[in-house]
This record gives sequence, structure tokens and C-alpha cells, in this order.
Amino acid sequence: MSGRIPQAFIDELLARADIIEVLGSRLQLKKAGREYKALCPFHNEKTPSFTISPDKGFYHCFGCGAHGTALGFLMEHDRLPFVEAVEELAGMVGLEVPREDSPAARVQRSHHELLAQAARIYRELLKDSADAVAYLKGRGIDGPTAARFHLGYAPDAWDTIQQRLGGGPDAEQALLEVGLLTENERGRRYDRFRGRIMFPIRDLRGRVIGFGARVLGEGEPKYLNSPETPVFHKGRELYGLYEARQALRQVTRLVVVEGYMDVIGLARHGIAYAVATLGTATTSEQLARLFRVADEVVFCFDGDRAGRAAAWRALENALPEAREGRQIGFLFLPEGEDPDSLVAREGANAFEARLSQVQPLSDFLVERLAQAVDTDTVDGRARLAEQARPLLARLPPGVYRELLLEKLAATVGLGAARLEKLLAAGDQGAGGGPADRRPPARPRPRSGRASLVRQALLRLLHCPRAALEGPDPDFLATLDRPGAALLQAVIEDIRAHPRITPAMLLEHWREHPEGRHLGRLLDTELLVDDDAAADEYRDIMQRLAVEARRARIEELSARSGALEEAEKAELRALIAASGR
Repeated sequence: MSGRIPQAFIDELLARADIIEVLGSRLQLKKAGREYKALCPFHNEKTPSFTISPDKGFYHCFGCGAHGTALGFLMEHDRLPFVEAVEELAGMVGLEVPREDSPAARVQRSHHELLAQAARIYRELLKDSADAVAYLKGRGIDGPTAARFHLGYAPDAWDTIQQRLGGGPDAEQALLEVGLLTENERGRRYDRFRGRIMFPIRDLRGRVIGFGARVLGEGEPKYLNSPETPVFHKGRELYGLYEARQALRQVTRLVVVEGYMDVIGLARHGIAYAVATLGTATTSEQLARLFRVADEVVFCFDGDRAGRAAAWRALENALPEAREGRQIGFLFLPEGEDPDSLVAREGANAFEARLSQVQPLSDFLVERLAQAVDTDTVDGRARLAEQARPLLARLPPGVYRELLLEKLAATVGLGAARLEKLLAAGDQGAGGGPADRRPPARPRPRSGRASLVRQALLRLLHCPRAALEGPDPDFLATLDRPGAALLQAVIEDIRAHPRITPAMLLEHWREHPEGRHLGRLLDTELLVDDDAAADEYRDIMQRLAVEARRARIEELSARSGALEEAEKAELRALIAASGR
């Protein structure tokens, strides 16, 4: 985390963000009175139980209990850490995220600065290496392309970076932390990257967070990546995504390839929307990131057995992201070709023509399953259906899942409804799949006869402005009731932020243990409008104030013979107030 984000900025962000626009970009919403409804993305259902209130900036699912703000939705749905969710939401509304300085932020800045310095050093050293320049030219990479991707060169020496950026034990430790140095079992430290073409890996803000490196000439490993560091997580980042967003005003399609040189080779021919994973299969975090940028993702693999096996792993990981409005396809290249070599031989137009004829995820899935069985036999078709069961369970509910089910049903020779019923029955017999783990749908809780403190909190969460008009909350400090201290703190929070909304209030309490309790309270349906809620809040607070006054009178009266003068005066005032 690069510095604490001020709470005032979070408030402004939630005030500007339209929760309907945020959730509507990821779900199919239908208006239902003053609210909107959708199929819940967090559990499998056929009847919408997921509601969004634009007035309160809050969503709630009656089926599984999921709830939160636009910010919380990005964290849960897109699986983003808090800071990245803030940055994503800020980008949607055109705000720059400020930071409050902290020791952790200063350390992270120093990490980014070290990596940026190393990238500049590698770029300068590339100009001085005839062999490295000749290699890149031999691969068809010209000067402008090399400059666009900030390519560099690490000489075949043990201490290039150590000498230039290491200035003592602390500096060397920092270089070790960001993966520029490595250490052997005897404690000797030396440059990690030696004799390699350097590919800086940048995050969506353009900061260097790590490096990929290809050996110049013979040697192993052929490719070497930065290790996991405080700023680099290879399962989250994608090489070339920053460059694609910089090159294109609007990215509608992203092509996932296997190598850095594929990304650069395609970009050199004008195909600026390719990205590469960092030596791993495409992860769920990377897929979520891809679909935040574009609605179409094409996986590009060799057409050999290894390429198709890699494509199948990508398909399995992509299933949770497959839904209506998104396209996922697979492009299999001629054996022995990679995107870099193929685009160089065929040209950009021919390569893009291949991209227009990709195999959809649904076709690849059914084809792959059918190849493993004999679909001419009953046993084979039954086995295909059984193999499809765990794959279908990974799909989110919605139109896409229903259409894929129909496609499978046609292959198996059953109606879609019949196939789904049989698969569901099999899930129950096997102990249940992912769709069965959701709790049963439950009615929305009503306000009912809860404690007075709970009722006051409930009305404040739905109508925060009520706290601005009610009595002073100081008496709550003496009230012996569960939740009284929380109620006082919430009132004081609202009074310190008079324009606070229900969504802002929840975010204020996100890091507090009571935050979950407040979220569950906001789930409770309040059957009155805001004006009535404010009136009810004031009445509840008056009743609580009377209760606190009586309790204090009893306490003071119990020791009337030993009261100080100030306490005697307080008792007389309390008795007088009670008689009014």
C-alpha cells in the first residue's frame, strides 16, 4: 500500500460514483421501483435476489447475504485489494487518488524508485552493447519499438547494478528486496540479471515493478523473471497491459500470448492490444483485470498438444469470468509458429483475420469433452455430461451459462432443463458442488421489536441526517445498554461529516470490528421513508435519554449520604428535569 488514502477522498469518491453504473458494467440490472435487481454474482440462482439501492449507494443479496458499497463490490466481485479497488473506482469517475505519507509508503516509493533507476541503467547499457542491439534487430525490433517498451540490457557481469545502486548494507538490502540482487548460501550478494535483454514490467500506473529477462545467446534459464517482492506479484500483473492502454484510446479486445517477444512483435506490426502472463497460467486475478479493460479476451496458443493443454487450463480459470456481454475465444496457431514469427511472415491483416475467426470458449469446451468420449454411445454421452458437471458449476448464473447448458444438452441428446436437473441431482448425491454451498434464500429481515439502541442505529444507517437533529449523544456514555458506545460513536461520526451517506458511513467503519454488524443492520428493511425514520430516531433517543436520567438518579440516590456538592446539584437538576 503506497500511503494511506485519506477518508475524505473515499467520501468524495462514493459521492461521485454511481453504484448503478459501477454494478451495471458487470451485471445485467433491471429496474424494480426505486431499486434495481440482478442475478447475484456471488451464488448460483435463477430468480434475482440481488438488489441495489441507488439512493443509499448499497447492494444486498437476500439469498446469500452479500452486501456492501460500490467500493466493496469491486473488492468482492473483481477480487481487488482495497487500494486497487479505490484506484479502479477513482479511474471510473476521473479522480486522482491522493496518499497520506507513512513509513510503509516511503519504503514502497523507494522500491519503485530503485526499479526505475535500474530500468534507466539497463536502457543506457543497451546502447553500448552491439551484440544486444544486433539481437533485437535480428528479431525485427526497431528503435522506436524498443524505446516504447523501455527495453534494456544487463551486461554479463556480477556487479553492474550492485556497483551503481548499492551504497552500503542498507542500499544492498533494498536491492535484494526488489529482486535486483540475489544471495547465495554463503551470503554473497550479486546481480540477479546478467547477460540478458531486459523487459521492464509496468503496472497500470506506468511504474516499473519488476523485470523479465531473456538470455543473450545460449544459457539457462532462457527466460528469468523478478521474484515475488513487496511491489511485484506475478499472478496479478500482465506484461504489456500498460502499453496497450497507452497506445489505444479504447481497448475493445485483448490477446493473451505466452511471451514478451510476442507482445512486442505484434505491437511492432500495429497490433497493440497483446499482453503476456509472467511465466504462469492465467490466474483469476489476471482475468478479472483483463475484463476491466476489454470485453473480449482471446487466448493465443500453439496448436500442438502442449499448447492445447495450456489452453484448457486457461479455459478452466476463465469460466468464473464468463458471462453475457463478454467474449472469450481461443486462437490456435500453426504448429511451430508463435505470434511473433507468424505476424512477421503473414503481416498484421492476416493475423487480425485469424483473430476474427477464433474458437469461442463454448465450442472449445464441448469439442474437448467430446474428443475424450464416444458420443455415438449412451455411455459416452453420459460420461461427457459427468465431465461437464464441475465446469458448469464454475460458471456464474446468467444467460451465458444457460446457452452453454443448451449446447451441452444438444451434444448429449437431452433437453437443457432435463440435463440441468440430472446434473443438480448428481451434485446433491455427491455431497454438493459450488452452487450448493450457498445458504438457502431467506427473507429480508424487518426492523421488528429490537432493542432501542439497535433501532436507533438502524434508522441512522438508513437516514444519517437524523443524527444532526436529535439530542446530544453524551448521555449514552452513562447508559448501561449493549451497543450504546457504538451508537454514540456513529452519531459523532455523522455529526463530524454532515453530508455523509449510508455508503460513506459503512466505509468509515470498514476497518472496525463493528463494521460487519453495521453492514448487517443496513440489510434490514426499514418500512418508512427518511422523514419518518428521522422522527422515529428522535423519539428513540428521547426514550434512551429518559432511561439514562433515571438510572443516574437511582445511582446518586443510593449514596445520597455521601454525595459531593456537585453531585447533589446534579441530582436536583435530574429530578427537576424528570418532573417536567
